[in-house]
This record gives sequence, C-alpha cells and structure tokens, in this order.
Amino acid sequence: MADDRVTETPHTTVIEKSGGGGAGIFIGIILLIAVAIGGFYLMNQSKNDNLKTDAVTSAAKDVGDSAKKAGDAAEKAAE
Repeated sequence: MADDRVTETPHTTVIEKSGGGGAGIFIGIILLIAVAIGGFYLMNQSKNDNLKTDAVTSAAKDVGDSAKKAGDAAEKAAE
C-alpha cells in the first residue's frame, strides 16, 4: 500500500481597501446638482402655469366685457 502524502501550505489573503472616498463625494455632488436642476425646472413650470392662468383669466374678462357692451347696445337698439 502506498502512503498518501498531503502537503498543506498556509494561504494568506490580503484585502487592501484603497480610496473610494473621492468617488462617493463626486457622486454626491452630481446628485446635488441634479436635484437643484430638477427643482429649478419645477419652479419655472409652476410659474409658467400661473402665467397661462392669468392670461386665460384676462381673456375671459375681456370676452365678458365685450358681451356686456353687446348686450347694452342691443337694449338701446330695442328701445
């Protein structure tokens, strides 16, 4: 019978942590810029909606005034 020969050598695993902090800061800055741009866009969108609402309100008032003048003219004509 042959003798089995087992040789065990110790294995050492070395894990080195390198940097990584700079990348996290860079990503954070990019996200902050994206949020600022998104907020600016939303605020301008709201402002544009308000301007459109004001324009429609003004146009409706003008139509109402014109209708009143037409009604007054029709009354005078009927007399």
